[in-house]
Amino acid sequence: MTLPPAATLWASLPVPAIIVDAAGRAVAANPAAEAFLNLSARALRDQPLFDRLAVDAPLEEVLARVRADRSSLFINDVDVGTGDRAPVLCNLHAAPVAEAPGHVLLLISPREFAERIGRGQGMRHAARSAIGMAEMLAHEIKNPLAGIAGAAQLLSMSLGPEDLELAGLIVAETRRIVKLLEQVEQFGNLRPPEARAVNIHDVLDRARRSALLGFAAHMAIVEDYDPSLPPTLGDADQLVQVVLNLLKNAAEASGGKGGTIRLRTFYDHALRLRRAGGGGTALPLQIEVVDDGPGIPPEIADSIFGPFVSGRENGTGLGLALVSKIVADHGGWITAESAPGRTVFRLSLPVAPNPVAPNPVAPNPVTPKPPAEPRTEETD
Repeated sequence: MTLPPAATLWASLPVPAIIVDAAGRAVAANPAAEAFLNLSARALRDQPLFDRLAVDAPLEEVLARVRADRSSLFINDVDVGTGDRAPVLCNLHAAPVAEAPGHVLLLISPREFAERIGRGQGMRHAARSAIGMAEMLAHEIKNPLAGIAGAAQLLSMSLGPEDLELAGLIVAETRRIVKLLEQVEQFGNLRPPEARAVNIHDVLDRARRSALLGFAAHMAIVEDYDPSLPPTLGDADQLVQVVLNLLKNAAEASGGKGGTIRLRTFYDHALRLRRAGGGGTALPLQIEVVDDGPGIPPEIADSIFGPFVSGRENGTGLGLALVSKIVADHGGWITAESAPGRTVFRLSLPVAPNPVAPNPVAPNPVTPKPPAEPRTEETD
């Protein structure tokens, strides 16, 4: 096995990493650190690190101890801030650099980032397992249900008016269950994505227009796009289905009372999905569907992407399970964060490799508005 170059490994680290020299100056920063500090590696180089980073811990003493003992140290649950944003809770790992005396490698692991990835991977794995079991059960249950419906219809021919109503109820309910089982079976029958370069803003515009003409007519849908995003690699029709399901979920959460759904896109080159085999995939393209509804009930928050999990009466609980499957088939991941008045579904997707011709999905492509907030500086 041939290992990739050290520069590739450095750029692939999913957490902010900074090398500090004996004088406390930053001599190198990986892309994740650039995003965290909102500062390029070139601008940070040879600058005192503590002019740019505020840590609620005696970090200078920690670095001195690492240099003296030539051993690693961990600091858990400390607030780390920069000059332009509020502190976030992080875990820190300081280690000596073997071939550079006096230099220390500092890894900053934001707790929210790690927990969000863990929740997303765990929910997707659970959804896949549950869907596989549901497909098998659906196939086995449909046949006896058809027999029950047929027997009830035969009985109804010789029943009185009171019993005839009960027989009709049996037939109606069995047909409803069969229809539900057929929806479950579509998970197994969903074709693989036809991967092409797709403009995600075209996808969002197509879903938005469709939603406003139907189930989301009582809602206001606000666009907050980063117009410079490159295309993703995926199936345009399936991605439209994902966004439609998320919009429908947000619209139904309002209970018909109206509200606002915010569609937001942005670029985060620090996000990577770790695979079970140890590899990783960059997922920098971010789509958020944000609503101001009552939020996800706490009792189902951890299993929201599982089949038959729904917070609404008479809900099938299949919409988000289908979303999870499609996103997984595209090599992406999805998470949900919810509190009363704000629920966020975030979809993370890879960038299409160049050169690939874009695959438009709408006759009148959307013209994205300028972003509502400054983007993190990108560097090579």
